[in-house]
Amino acid sequence: MRHWMLATALSGSMLLGGCGYNQFQELDEANRSAWSEVVNQYQRRADLIPNLVNTVKGFADQERQVLTQVTEARARVGQVQAGADLVNNPEAFARFQRAQGDLSGALSRLLVVTENYPQLKSDAQFSALMAELSGTENRITVARQRYIKSVQAYNVLAREFPSNLTAMVFGYKPKANFSVENEADISRPPAVDFNRPAPAAGTGSAAGGATAPAPTPATPPTPAR
Repeated sequence: MRHWMLATALSGSMLLGGCGYNQFQELDEANRSAWSEVVNQYQRRADLIPNLVNTVKGFADQERQVLTQVTEARARVGQVQAGADLVNNPEAFARFQRAQGDLSGALSRLLVVTENYPQLKSDAQFSALMAELSGTENRITVARQRYIKSVQAYNVLAREFPSNLTAMVFGYKPKANFSVENEADISRPPAVDFNRPAPAAGTGSAAGGATAPAPTPATPPTPAR
């Protein structure tokens, strides 16, 4: 009896292993780990924003609208629960993507505004925050790419035969992934050129940096005879 039970357990173990059950467990854990790193890096960016906003406010307090947009976008990001179960909910995942995309857009507008404040760009704290933000954007890109590959491996296993039969039996559904449209939107880091000097007040230039020609003096009218 004992030998029969052992043989049954061994056969069941081999059957589960051969049908992809163990692979589902491994890939699911890998997916959760990759998602945790994505959330960790997005949180790192969110943590930088209050200091960045306060620093900009010290030099450009009049840019209230842009500063408010960044603060509100960060608040919306914080309202989305980004736990491991979120990747199994396409609607919640889409809300997470939209919130992060809104925050990226607000950050881009804020950093473009800073172009007009040379003193701000030369501030040591602002430079340090920009370096942190740039590094975080790179980490977000790497973490997101790893998550995408992890989900791809899991979803392939859930769809291909015969492991798709195991997926149907145990309810393993394909996980949500970053869409191409949203991926392009939120992975675009804010582009700011700090090397281009802001034009002096009251002066202007033509496209390409060429100086506009001086106006030709009007010819005085010929006196009537």
